[in-house]
Amino acid sequence: MEYVTLGKSGLKISRMGFGGIPIQRIDAAGTKKLMEVLVENGVNYIDTARGYTVSESFIGEAIEGMRDKFVLATKSMARTKEAMAKDIDISLKNLRTDYIDLYQIHNPSMEQFMQVIGPDGALEALMEARAAGKIGHIGVTLHSLEIFEKAVEMDWIETIMFPYNIVERQGEELIHKCVEKNIGFIDMKPLAGGAIEDGHLALRFICANPDVTVVIPGMYDVSEIEKNLAAVNEKGPLTEEELEQMEQIRKQLGTNFCRRCNYCQPCTVGINISGCFLFQGYLDRYGLEDWAVDRYNTLPVKASACVECGVCETRCPYNLPIREMLKVCAEKFGE
Repeated sequence: MEYVTLGKSGLKISRMGFGGIPIQRIDAAGTKKLMEVLVENGVNYIDTARGYTVSESFIGEAIEGMRDKFVLATKSMARTKEAMAKDIDISLKNLRTDYIDLYQIHNPSMEQFMQVIGPDGALEALMEARAAGKIGHIGVTLHSLEIFEKAVEMDWIETIMFPYNIVERQGEELIHKCVEKNIGFIDMKPLAGGAIEDGHLALRFICANPDVTVVIPGMYDVSEIEKNLAAVNEKGPLTEEELEQMEQIRKQLGTNFCRRCNYCQPCTVGINISGCFLFQGYLDRYGLEDWAVDRYNTLPVKASACVECGVCETRCPYNLPIREMLKVCAEKFGE
C-alpha cells in the first residue's frame, strides 16, 4: 500500500481509503469483518458521515480495540455553531473515540457556506472542538465548482472532497490548485455513483493523477475491497487500450449524465435539479432505496414541479435533456 500525506493536515494515510456510505446495506458483524480486512491490507483512512444513518455507529463498534490503526474522517450538515457542536459530540459517541482526525462541513450551498463561516456559524464550533482536542483537522465536502473556487483560497480549510472520475473532470484545475495550496484532495464518487461499471479502470484513471491525495470508493463487501486494492496497487502508466476504454465511457455517459456543476440553477420554480439527480443515483446504483427516498423527501420542491420552461437546459454546458430527466426522476420517486 502506498501512503501519502493529506495536505497541510500532516496525516499519513493510505492512497485508497474506505467510503462508508454502503455500510448501510450490511450489519455490525459485516462491518467488523470489513475493518479487519482493511487493517490486513494497510488501508487506514475511513470516511463516514452523520447523515449515513448507521455508518458511524457500525464503524465505531467495529474498530474498538484497533482505533489506533485508523485515521477517522466524518462530516456534518450542521450550519450553526450549536448544531455543529452537538453533531461532533454525537460522532464521538457513535465512533466510540475521544477524538476524530478530520471533521468536515458536509456539502453546503453557497448561502449555507457563508452561514457556516459567519457569526455563530458551524466553523466556530469546529475551531473550538479542535482547540479542545475533540477533532484534529477541518475540511469541507462539495459538489459545486463555485464553492470549490472559494474554499481553495481559505487558509483554515485543510482538506477538500469533490467528485472526480472518468466522466466528471470539471474540477481538475482546482484539484491541482489544492496541491499548490497544500490542501489534501479527497476524491469521492470515483465510479460516478456506480454509473461507471468498470471499477478497476475507474480507479486506474484516478490514481494516474498525482494531484489526487486519496480516493474513497464506497464498499460493503470484502470482494470489493480486494478488487479495488488490485486497481489502486497496479503500477505503470495508463495504456492506450485503457485510454480508449475511458473515452468510450465518456461517450456513453456524457449525453445523459449530470455532473452537478449547477450551472442550470436557479430553477424557475425552485427545484434543486442536481440534488434530484444525485438522490436518483443513490436509488438506481447504490441499492439504498429507503435512504434515497428519505433524502429526496427532504427536498422542498420535487422533480414533478417542473413547468418545462427549459431555461435550465439553455445553461447546461453538457446540453442535457433536463426536463425529460426530471420526468424520469419524478416517476421513480412517485412525485
